[in-house]
Amino acid sequence: MQKLFIAAAALALLGACTQRAAPLTGDALIARGDYLVNNVVLCGDCHTPMTAQGPDLSRRLQGGPNLTTPMIEIPWATDVPAIAGIPGHFTEEQFVAFLQTGVRPDGSTTRPPMPPYRLNEEDARAVAAYIRTVPAASAEEAPTPAP
Repeated sequence: MQKLFIAAAALALLGACTQRAAPLTGDALIARGDYLVNNVVLCGDCHTPMTAQGPDLSRRLQGGPNLTTPMIEIPWATDVPAIAGIPGHFTEEQFVAFLQTGVRPDGSTTRPPMPPYRLNEEDARAVAAYIRTVPAASAEEAPTPAP
């Protein structure tokens, strides 16, 4: 009987050790997204327009021409879309799914240099929450796509 009690207590302790913290919400979720966007997945490296002096931080994540070129002949994105405020052709749930699968709502995938991110759901939700807070460009400010 004593062995059964000890085994049950050990299982209970083991179960307590594996419990996950509650999912992040509110400001904590946005702060996690800020960290991921700006330090891990580095969205701004491509989605923030470049000037001769470097990134135009007044237009963070507002897209523009892709100034990189491949070393070999491969399909390559010539324009980088604006993602500030979450792209207009995505719902927030579709954007979260895109960050988890790399597949757009229409079933298409991105072209290089965009990597096919496979974020876990928590990180995808954090990235979407942060990007939603970044002001989107008005129609007049939106970059003109390269030909």
